[in-house]
Amino acid sequence: MASTKIIQEKQNIVDEITKKLDDSKSIILFSYDGLSVADIANLRKELRNNDSEVKIYKNTLLKRALDSKNINIDSFLEGPNAVIFGKNVLEPIKVISNFKKEHDTVDIRTGVIEGEVVTVDTIKEYAAIPSMEGLLTMLAGGMIEHVKNLSIGLNLYAEKLGEEN
Repeated sequence: MASTKIIQEKQNIVDEITKKLDDSKSIILFSYDGLSVADIANLRKELRNNDSEVKIYKNTLLKRALDSKNINIDSFLEGPNAVIFGKNVLEPIKVISNFKKEHDTVDIRTGVIEGEVVTVDTIKEYAAIPSMEGLLTMLAGGMIEHVKNLSIGLNLYAEKLGEEN
């Protein structure tokens, strides 16, 4: 029979996972099979730069925490899994998607975005969204185009008025 100390340690881990679930806007579950320690360290560093983290827990403890939040991804909790907890929605998705391009063995299994379980296809759609800087650049470019057309039109009108006088 398990000692109370071991049971308490497991409960502490479940509580830790539950807190991370509460604090995260996006959660990505992926298989890390075939990655080296250095690869995981690089992923951790990249995620840390984006206010996210990757953790590896036993599937049974992760399931307990997810069950307490009424999140059902039981069919994905087989084999070696790692979990990315992100304080924002897009950045961790972009990081793991780019990491997957460099490491073929990474298998993104599922995710939870703002409390809703999503498929891999949804995660790919989120990964395709440009970064905030890219979106701002696109917005600025669109606004400059209108200002440019207005200035050309005003210049042509001023030249026409100048010719009439």
